[in-house]
Amino acid sequence: MAKIDLNEKYALMSVFEQEGYAKGYQYICGVDEVGRGPLAGPVVTCAVILDPGVPILGVDDSKKLSPKKRALLKQEIEEKALAIGLGIVDESVIDEINILNATKQAMRQAIANLKIKPDLVLIDAVRLEGLEMAQENIIKGDARSVSIAAASIVAKETRDAMMAAYDDIYPGYNFAKHKGYGTAEHMQAIRELGPSPIHRRSFIKNIH
Repeated sequence: MAKIDLNEKYALMSVFEQEGYAKGYQYICGVDEVGRGPLAGPVVTCAVILDPGVPILGVDDSKKLSPKKRALLKQEIEEKALAIGLGIVDESVIDEINILNATKQAMRQAIANLKIKPDLVLIDAVRLEGLEMAQENIIKGDARSVSIAAASIVAKETRDAMMAAYDDIYPGYNFAKHKGYGTAEHMQAIRELGPSPIHRRSFIKNIH
């Protein structure tokens, strides 16, 4: 993709942020989650406040990026963002309060862990009840907002690294490969080995 196209794409994906600045908001935060669907491991969320004067070209929905590109962008986001917060909720809480509530809890954590308090929060598809600052909920936000896309990249890279580490602790399930998602290979491993401590019991009860 030519340089000009990346600049144009960044401008297109900055529309929600620019509208926020035009309304007088100073610190605009994008929030996204990774890991709502897997059978194992935590749900990981990230909140990112980008510097409006420092574009990070190439930022996109993490699902559209190669692992190599994601890793490079995560590094650039960590260097250039004004603030980054993470929220991690593990499988035991997911089983206890369900994945949607666990995702919302993790999102609140990520926002609370920002070193700068945002005055507008852009969230991918989820509405957070009782949030003290303004929020905007954007369907397919990770492909339409640079802040949410940046959050999706950091969350994805963080969770993938956690699952790779779990692969060493709980061998045999191949967590590093499928990241806990319900592949045929993963479900066969559950049948043969039984669940590991990081499996979501509410997600695997029908696997026999």
